[in-house]
Amino acid sequence: MTLNELLNFIAAEDKRLKKYFHTYSDQEKVILARTVKLMEEIGELSSEVLASHSLQRKAKLKKHSQKSLSWEFADVFITLALLAQALDVDIEKAVKTKIIEIEKRHKNNR
Repeated sequence: MTLNELLNFIAAEDKRLKKYFHTYSDQEKVILARTVKLMEEIGELSSEVLASHSLQRKAKLKKHSQKSLSWEFADVFITLALLAQALDVDIEKAVKTKIIEIEKRHKNNR
Protein backbone atom coordinates (compact mmCIF):
# COMPACT_ATOMS: atom_id res chain seq x y z
CA MET A 1 0.00 0.00 0.00
CA THR A 2 1.30 3.43 -0.88
CA LEU A 3 1.00 6.46 1.37
CA ASN A 4 -1.45 7.97 -1.12
CA GLU A 5 -3.66 4.87 -0.92
CA LEU A 6 -3.54 5.03 2.86
CA LEU A 7 -4.50 8.71 2.87
CA ASN A 8 -7.40 7.98 0.52
CA PHE A 9 -8.55 5.25 2.92
CA ILE A 10 -8.26 7.69 5.84
CA ALA A 11 -10.44 10.24 4.02
CA ALA A 12 -13.09 7.59 3.33
CA GLU A 13 -12.88 6.21 6.88
CA ASP A 14 -13.23 9.73 8.28
CA LYS A 15 -16.52 10.14 6.40
CA ARG A 16 -17.75 6.73 7.52
CA LEU A 17 -16.90 7.37 11.17
CA LYS A 18 -18.55 10.79 11.13
CA LYS A 19 -21.69 9.27 9.66
CA TYR A 20 -21.97 6.49 12.24
CA PHE A 21 -20.35 7.82 15.40
CA HIS A 22 -19.95 11.59 15.26
CA THR A 23 -23.46 12.89 14.92
CA TYR A 24 -22.42 16.20 16.44
CA SER A 25 -21.02 19.04 14.39
CA ASP A 26 -18.49 20.28 16.97
CA GLN A 27 -14.99 19.60 15.57
CA GLU A 28 -13.49 19.88 19.06
CA LYS A 29 -15.51 16.81 20.10
CA VAL A 30 -14.25 14.90 17.07
CA ILE A 31 -10.66 15.80 17.98
CA LEU A 32 -11.17 14.86 21.63
CA ALA A 33 -12.81 11.55 20.69
CA ARG A 34 -10.00 10.68 18.28
CA THR A 35 -7.35 11.60 20.84
CA VAL A 36 -8.98 9.35 23.44
CA LYS A 37 -9.30 6.57 20.83
CA LEU A 38 -5.60 6.94 20.01
CA MET A 39 -4.72 6.49 23.68
CA GLU A 40 -6.93 3.39 23.81
CA GLU A 41 -5.15 1.93 20.79
CA ILE A 42 -1.72 2.73 22.26
CA GLY A 43 -2.77 0.89 25.42
CA GLU A 44 -3.77 -2.15 23.38
CA LEU A 45 -0.47 -2.01 21.49
CA SER A 46 1.41 -1.76 24.78
CA SER A 47 -0.40 -4.84 26.04
CA GLU A 48 0.61 -6.76 22.91
CA VAL A 49 4.23 -5.64 23.25
CA LEU A 50 4.28 -6.88 26.84
CA ALA A 51 2.73 -10.17 25.75
CA SER A 52 5.32 -10.55 23.00
CA HIS A 53 7.93 -10.63 25.77
CA SER A 54 5.87 -12.88 28.08
CA LEU A 55 5.32 -10.01 30.50
CA GLN A 56 1.54 -10.39 30.70
CA ARG A 57 -0.70 -12.64 32.75
CA LYS A 58 -1.42 -16.07 31.25
CA ALA A 59 -4.91 -15.18 29.98
CA LYS A 60 -3.47 -12.37 27.85
CA LEU A 61 -0.52 -14.46 26.73
CA LYS A 62 -2.93 -17.05 25.29
CA LYS A 63 -4.55 -14.39 23.10
CA HIS A 64 -1.27 -12.93 21.86
CA SER A 65 0.05 -13.64 18.37
CA GLN A 66 2.25 -11.91 15.85
CA LYS A 67 -0.93 -11.13 13.94
CA SER A 68 -2.54 -9.40 16.93
CA LEU A 69 0.64 -7.40 17.50
CA SER A 70 0.68 -6.32 13.85
CA TRP A 71 -3.00 -5.36 13.97
CA GLU A 72 -2.45 -3.16 17.01
CA PHE A 73 0.35 -1.32 15.21
CA ALA A 74 -2.03 -0.79 12.28
CA ASP A 75 -4.80 0.43 14.62
CA VAL A 76 -2.46 3.01 16.15
CA PHE A 77 -1.26 4.17 12.74
CA ILE A 78 -4.78 4.50 11.31
CA THR A 79 -6.13 6.26 14.40
CA LEU A 80 -3.16 8.63 14.41
CA ALA A 81 -3.76 9.47 10.73
CA LEU A 82 -7.46 10.12 11.46
CA LEU A 83 -6.49 12.48 14.29
CA ALA A 84 -4.02 14.28 12.01
CA GLN A 85 -6.76 14.75 9.44
CA ALA A 86 -9.14 16.13 12.09
CA LEU A 87 -6.46 18.67 13.02
CA ASP A 88 -5.68 19.55 9.37
CA VAL A 89 -2.15 18.18 9.65
CA ASP A 90 -0.64 17.14 6.32
CA ILE A 91 0.86 13.92 7.63
CA GLU A 92 2.87 13.26 4.46
CA LYS A 93 4.51 16.68 4.58
CA ALA A 94 5.03 16.45 8.34
CA VAL A 95 6.80 13.09 8.10
CA LYS A 96 8.97 14.17 5.17
CA THR A 97 9.97 17.36 6.98
CA LYS A 98 10.75 15.45 10.17
CA ILE A 99 12.88 12.90 8.33
CA ILE A 100 14.94 15.71 6.79
CA GLU A 101 15.40 17.25 10.25
CA ILE A 102 16.50 13.92 11.75
CA GLU A 103 18.94 13.30 8.90
CA LYS A 104 20.48 16.78 9.38
CA ARG A 105 20.81 16.13 13.11
CA HIS A 106 22.65 12.87 12.42
CA LYS A 107 24.99 14.56 9.95
CA ASN A 108 25.81 17.26 12.50
CA ASN A 109 26.57 14.68 15.21
CA ARG A 110 29.16 12.81 13.16
